[in-house]
Amino acid sequence: MALFAYEVITNTGELLKGQLEAADEYAVSSNLRKMGHTVIEIKEMRPSSFQNLFRKPVKASNGDLSLFSRQLAAMLDAGVPLTRSLFTLSIQTNNKGLGRIVGEIARNVEGGMNFTDAVSAYPHIFSSLFTGMIKAGEVGGTLQEALVRLADQLQKDKFLRDSLRSATFYPATIGIFSIFLLLGMLFFLVPIFIGFFPQGIELPVPTKIVVFLSNSLRSSWYLWFIAVFLVLMLFRSYLHSTLGKHQWDRIKFRIPLFGPLLHRAVIARFSRTLSTLFGGGIPVVQALEAAGAATGNILVEEAVKEAAEKVQEGKSIAGPLGESPVFPPMVTQMVSIGEETGSVPELLNRIADFYEDEVAVMTKGLTGMIEPVMLIIVGLSVGTMLLALYMPIFSVITQGM
Repeated sequence: MALFAYEVITNTGELLKGQLEAADEYAVSSNLRKMGHTVIEIKEMRPSSFQNLFRKPVKASNGDLSLFSRQLAAMLDAGVPLTRSLFTLSIQTNNKGLGRIVGEIARNVEGGMNFTDAVSAYPHIFSSLFTGMIKAGEVGGTLQEALVRLADQLQKDKFLRDSLRSATFYPATIGIFSIFLLLGMLFFLVPIFIGFFPQGIELPVPTKIVVFLSNSLRSSWYLWFIAVFLVLMLFRSYLHSTLGKHQWDRIKFRIPLFGPLLHRAVIARFSRTLSTLFGGGIPVVQALEAAGAATGNILVEEAVKEAAEKVQEGKSIAGPLGESPVFPPMVTQMVSIGEETGSVPELLNRIADFYEDEVAVMTKGLTGMIEPVMLIIVGLSVGTMLLALYMPIFSVITQGM
């Protein structure tokens, strides 16, 4: 996506200037002509190489977007026009990058572009869920209600992400600490011990391994750095490949302790998103595809996409979802009951509530379980290295006796 400055003549004969983010000049021109404007000039705004060096990509968290949606809904409810509301929020938002984009959206809306098109021009900020809800609200004349639903959905999603982050924060911190501790021992402690080893003694295999690692890291640390960097890049490329995404998402569901937690979080996110989309009046197939993509798990996304194709052929929602092992029987049963009673959004919300509560409970339990396990792992790692270093000394003492 690139930023383009445009100059057009509106259908009322006025000269209008503004900015629009799009893939290329053709997309900008197409959007402007759809609005009934006559295009005079379109120019890509290219920052200098020096600006690119320090330019940070704009990011907006779920918390930022939830607050933006709720504030915009409140201003619209108070009777403030949409353009004025957007300009006001662009100034007062704490996220300066988001504020700049909201200002550009406001200028495009002021120039005649509808709100949905203005928002969808920034897909790296506003997801398909966000633009879909905005479109449904704008077409149905219920933009304020759609924004409130969006704010609630984003807030719930933020809670889920925070729960997962808190569950993984402690083991990640201990793991990083362990790596630095072992590296410190290899760089500084092992050379001291090597000086105590008697000349000509045959070192045990564990000691040879520790000494080799220490000497190799101290003499060729740059080779280790390059090797680790290449491994990480290869792993990253693998994760971005189609095969890698499938296998990694499948592995994540099978990780002891964390797998069930992640699975519940994904199901909760899918159920909450689908409920929000149904409640906002989004068509069934479009809602399913958007909810599947919002989970961030390719296994769920593909299962939902297959279900959407079968729903398009005239089948129910619950049946195709039940054919995938990704969805627990409780989910498909509740959806089936919802289809029979005409209360699918309400039952999906109950499913989301249930799994969100389970995520919260499991997170607290995991924190208590992981702490002693990680301490044991750190103790074993350090103890094994120290034992390997003391083995030659013990051997000399034993032989002397």
